[in-house]
Amino acid sequence: MNTIFSIEITEKDLQNENYNFQRTLTEKLDETDCDFNQNIINEIVLWKVNRYSSLDNEAFNLLNQIKKEDTNINIYITKVILAKLLSTKGIQLAMASTILRFKNPNIYQIIDQRVYRFIKGENLPIYFPNIERQIELYVDYLETLKSVCINKNIDFKISDRIIYELDKKHNKDEKIRY
Repeated sequence: MNTIFSIEITEKDLQNENYNFQRTLTEKLDETDCDFNQNIINEIVLWKVNRYSSLDNEAFNLLNQIKKEDTNINIYITKVILAKLLSTKGIQLAMASTILRFKNPNIYQIIDQRVYRFIKGENLPIYFPNIERQIELYVDYLETLKSVCINKNIDFKISDRIIYELDKKHNKDEKIRY
């Protein structure tokens, strides 16, 4: 194994030109010159775990078409927003659904392995061939979840949390797939 002591370090190696880990966020954090607050700590944690996603203005404009007081899903807007989110580096279906859920929990809930299997009776697929399939799966999941909530008298707004806990309680011997 090579180590710092067994190789010759060149002048080019010392220029720091190849380091490009989370480039935009790295530069932002390097320039931080203020008292730390929770937002800065959150960005540092996201940088460390390589989970920082930066949305563009179009994505924010689409997201902000959803109002907190809305109670009915607009399938067209949902599909457009999901397509934009899912094409953003670092955002997959679980994260996209989480963003939507916090935007409006009356119409969106987090898609989760536990909740999915508890309401569908099968495991959440791990592989998705394309963004369109992910969108179809999520819209179908929301429709099924809404139906289950009506049938079982569960408040849709907190259904992801309730059903998550029910799965933990009743399927504690079932493994979660990663």
